[in-house]
Amino acid sequence: MSYPDAGPVLADICEAAGRLVLPLWRSGLTVHTKSDESPVTEADRRAEHLILAELARAFPDIHVVSEEHASEYGAPEAVGETFFLVDPIDGTKAFVRGDPNYTVNIGLVSKGRAVGGAIMAPVTGETWFTRGGRAFKRVNGGPEVEVRARTWPKGAAVALMSHTMKPETIARYAEEYGFDHPQPMDSSIKLCRLAEGAADLYPRHGPTMEWDICAGQAILEAAGGRIEAHGGGPFAYGKVADGFRNGWFIARGAA
Repeated sequence: MSYPDAGPVLADICEAAGRLVLPLWRSGLTVHTKSDESPVTEADRRAEHLILAELARAFPDIHVVSEEHASEYGAPEAVGETFFLVDPIDGTKAFVRGDPNYTVNIGLVSKGRAVGGAIMAPVTGETWFTRGGRAFKRVNGGPEVEVRARTWPKGAAVALMSHTMKPETIARYAEEYGFDHPQPMDSSIKLCRLAEGAADLYPRHGPTMEWDICAGQAILEAAGGRIEAHGGGPFAYGKVADGFRNGWFIARGAA
């Protein structure tokens, strides 16, 4: 299977993991604290186990870097030029709170770039994925529809922000980036909303991990949007020396 064709398979795997974790949402699962003080639940672990098994079956020759495995055993010290990045539940804090904006993410990296991926939102049944250099969406297994990022709407630009962001920070970002309407949102759904033309900007002035955004970047770029490292320049993957930690970035819809 060629890399441009991987997206639909990754979408199927994300949906299977989504079906697994949805009954566990709002079920009162015990929340554990990882070494970095972030939360993890049995839902994260079960989803990761399923995803790793399915990836090994579909793509036995491609290495996988996965959040919970890296958290428990340490991030790998080397990766090949092609590998998967897996976040079994992106937005675990939202999952724990009972909020709907959490996702299952699988991204594909080749030569430092996000080249494919899929993201599934279990609560809404939405799945976004790449195929042949384009981006698609389906809902609850329905028909696939191509999605495209929109041109910046003058006077009506929407920026997606963390729901915990302070008003003074939002005001500063609005002045810096020129958007009109801030909207709170968690997880990689933000990148998918940019990809489908429902929003225009996602400024991230704080750290993330590569598995948080790889799939979203692949989908956004296939839809005509982009992610820039803070200050300009490409956004690279495979940062082994940094433990797969990202710096600041700005995600945008179409120019």
